[in-house]
Amino acid sequence: MITVDEILKGVKSAGITGHIRPDGDCTGSTLGLYNYIRENMPQIEVDLYLQPIMDEFRFLKNSDAISDKVDDSKVYDVFFVLDCAAYDRFEDFRVYFDNAKKTVVIDHHVSGQEIGDVNLIKPELSSCSELLYETLDPEKISKNVAECLYLGIIHDTGVFKYQAVTSRTMQIAGALMDKGINFTCIIDDTFYMRTYRQSQMLGKALLESVLFCDGKCIFTIISKQDMDFYGVTSKDLGGVVEQLRLNDSVEVAIFIYESEKGDYKVSLRSKNIVDVSRIAKRFGGGGHIRAAGFNMEATNPRDIVNNIGALVEQQLMQ
Repeated sequence: MITVDEILKGVKSAGITGHIRPDGDCTGSTLGLYNYIRENMPQIEVDLYLQPIMDEFRFLKNSDAISDKVDDSKVYDVFFVLDCAAYDRFEDFRVYFDNAKKTVVIDHHVSGQEIGDVNLIKPELSSCSELLYETLDPEKISKNVAECLYLGIIHDTGVFKYQAVTSRTMQIAGALMDKGINFTCIIDDTFYMRTYRQSQMLGKALLESVLFCDGKCIFTIISKQDMDFYGVTSKDLGGVVEQLRLNDSVEVAIFIYESEKGDYKVSLRSKNIVDVSRIAKRFGGGGHIRAAGFNMEATNPRDIVNNIGALVEQQLMQ
């Protein structure tokens, strides 16, 4: 597999982006690459573009250097897209991708597309941060870079509990820990810690959840009105679908929230049988076998639930 050092040989400028609504893996992998270049290749001008990241990720080195501005005249020698491989997932900054002299895609999603000049797409890996680690020189990974990659891995593995976790994932996590990172605080402060309002929102979501498909599926819906009432945004809803999935009889968990009037974000999780990425693809989304999602416009969000339920039942009957 080609390495980042090889890709950047002779390069004078590099740009980096990730997917819309950056989660832990997107934030960790993009900032990890940014810091790696800054620290080891100071001769390269490097910029990182993302939509606003979550407040709990701002302890990462150079998080304040992230930009959400677009300059149509900027042309990079190399432009990296991490943790996504579909144009609509980084549409805010696509102009940099289109204008770049060379493009590189690093992704681990089943739905990844070979849209770059160089495509490193490994769906079998737990996270983009794990994949990125494999492309870096481990001797050049600093504590700052290690914090970024460790955060990315724990968020996309649910703290090492998902099926994509392998012994290699744990070896990489151990190597990152050996860099001197405070792994306990990274896990507690970015994965488990909640504000009072986030806890209220989670409580409402769980109280109003509904079982169907003979208890094999569960769903809950949060409206824009609910979010406004509790003073939360989409960034405060992390972990809801995971809590739904932990019900003992449930195979598939469905979490739907209204981002704008009539526009819904749908998150899907499964345990052992259902491939939720197949379902998400039917609605223009994607993801992993056990974790996927999509966006949809609807007059009644329960219509979305009914459509998903029918597809779940098809897989359960196979």
